[in-house]
Amino acid sequence: MGKYGIVHLGGGLRSFIVFALLISLMLTGMPISIALGLTVLSFMFMLSDVSLDSVAMKLFTGIENFEIMAIPFFILAGNFLTHGGVARRMINFATSMVGHWHGGLGLSAVLACALFAAVSGSSPATVVAIGSVLMPAMVAQGYPPRFGAGVVTTSGALGILIPPSIAMVLFSVSTNTSVGKLFIAGIVPGVVLATMLGITTWYRAWRFGYPRMERSSWSARVRAGRESMWGLLLIVIVIGGIYTGIFTPTEAAAVSAVYAFLIAVFVYKDLRLADVPRVLLTSANMSAMLLYIITNAVLFSFLMTSEQIPQAMAAWMVDRGLGAVGFLLVVNVMLLLAGNVMEPSSIILIMAPILFPVAVQLGIDPIHFGILMTVNMEVGMCHPPVGLNLYVASGIAKMGITELTVAVWPWLLTMLVFLGLITYVPEISLFLPRLLGM
Repeated sequence: MGKYGIVHLGGGLRSFIVFALLISLMLTGMPISIALGLTVLSFMFMLSDVSLDSVAMKLFTGIENFEIMAIPFFILAGNFLTHGGVARRMINFATSMVGHWHGGLGLSAVLACALFAAVSGSSPATVVAIGSVLMPAMVAQGYPPRFGAGVVTTSGALGILIPPSIAMVLFSVSTNTSVGKLFIAGIVPGVVLATMLGITTWYRAWRFGYPRMERSSWSARVRAGRESMWGLLLIVIVIGGIYTGIFTPTEAAAVSAVYAFLIAVFVYKDLRLADVPRVLLTSANMSAMLLYIITNAVLFSFLMTSEQIPQAMAAWMVDRGLGAVGFLLVVNVMLLLAGNVMEPSSIILIMAPILFPVAVQLGIDPIHFGILMTVNMEVGMCHPPVGLNLYVASGIAKMGITELTVAVWPWLLTMLVFLGLITYVPEISLFLPRLLGM
């Protein structure tokens, strides 16, 4: 009746129907990717004059994006590194450098997570790689299980902030923002957050008298650094290659996948050739899942554009005098609430096309906004009920989600303080890209 003009449906009611339909489908337990696709098809068929042929065309042209190819390559590189002993060598290096401070193994976890984040691009992979080694080691040394679980769960979130980052690639695909600039912009915020998490870890260890390790000799540090050099070199290859223009972020992802395969199989020899097919299959499964979500999110973005929902939101906020400061506060609240019910890739793919045009109209730098969304995704991975890092760490620590939620609070509060800094001090994100003339 609405489609044929029998009943008048205003723009606000049409927008409400879109989101009500999406949320209703999600509440049934339906996978988000399918809920997105069904929402678009149902709305287009029932309430829109847009040809379904154009929807089918958008389905294919929407993912015909060169940068999307970076996602399966970074996933593959991360899986090779996780199975190839790179994480263990990075842990040894981190422990040799900071293990003698208060909460030495906890600080080693923060540093190791930051290093592994710079080669994996994935938070769950970072939690698995670092946590499976360091959580049992901390318990064995006399640390409370909650301390180790809290450190690793939150530090593992660095995996999507320190480049390369799959979350940044998804934001780039959703908004046509330069993924190379996002990668460079994520370096300083990543270092700042790792430092803040390290300070929180040190303070709690000092306050409660947790054990320290013996100071490593310089020869031991050099040896540990030499053993982890091949893994650390990947950071230089990816970031250096993108900045110098040797290759694009997508080409960097392909290079990192090949390089990770070579060092895991032929240099460190921790991964047998017979295990490679299993790693390839795991990576293919993860990539297919993400690409399917992207495909349906592209359709949802097409629906948003055809209904002019972002433009209406921007006009509404401007008319009510809600400037950049108020808008960013609203965005943070929305994204943190969304993190309660959705995982990061879905949030980015659904919310970025809606919020990004409003941010641009209010004069917010696109790169700054991308980093802001990424930090929100980090926080969302560390709190219930669907925080992915919580579930990964829960399996490693043999700890219930409720207990783990209590364990992460000191570090989660630190991350919220950092979110405030990133939101209202854009220079933290924009300093390095501007310095490098990007």
